[in-house]
Amino acid sequence: MEKNSEPTANKNQKKANLLDHHSIKHILDESVSEIVASRGYAEDVRMSNVRLLLGTVIIAVALVAQFYKKKFPENRDFLIGCIGKYIVLNVVLQLIIFVKEKNAILFTYPPQGSYTSTGLMITSKLPRFADDYTLTIASADPKSISAGKTVDLTKSVTKWFTKDGVLVEGLFWKDVNSLLDQYSGEAKKSK
Repeated sequence: MEKNSEPTANKNQKKANLLDHHSIKHILDESVSEIVASRGYAEDVRMSNVRLLLGTVIIAVALVAQFYKKKFPENRDFLIGCIGKYIVLNVVLQLIIFVKEKNAILFTYPPQGSYTSTGLMITSKLPRFADDYTLTIASADPKSISAGKTVDLTKSVTKWFTKDGVLVEGLFWKDVNSLLDQYSGEAKKSK
């Protein structure tokens, strides 16, 4: 009976290619999202929806320019207008990503029954050719009166992965939960 339960446990393990920092970061970021959701924070997808809507408008402008009824010499002014709109909308999209999202992996709403009026913005960094993963928890609205102080954790990924590339979830969950507790404690102190 124990032999059957072991392969199931192996299937649920999160395994990364230790030579690929994107693979490592992806697994850690996904685990952070799971941990935050388990703490009662619902994901706020409004910013993603805005980006998708803006991307759809950009594609529509490009399609209209491509399949416009008139051929090139006659539709020159129309094409110039479409190209201008395409460039302006792409710049707006890039500004949203650069200014608002930065390195964010997750935006949340405040948990149900919470006294705070702002959710979390969680960012992460894992520089290329480095093993230090930095996880930062900040308020989604830093100007809010209920915004907590930003907290971060920097730790070597070697502390959370086995030599085979399997994530030791218990250790990682413990570290992320203590960071969430630290943020919650700072938010309560600042009130």
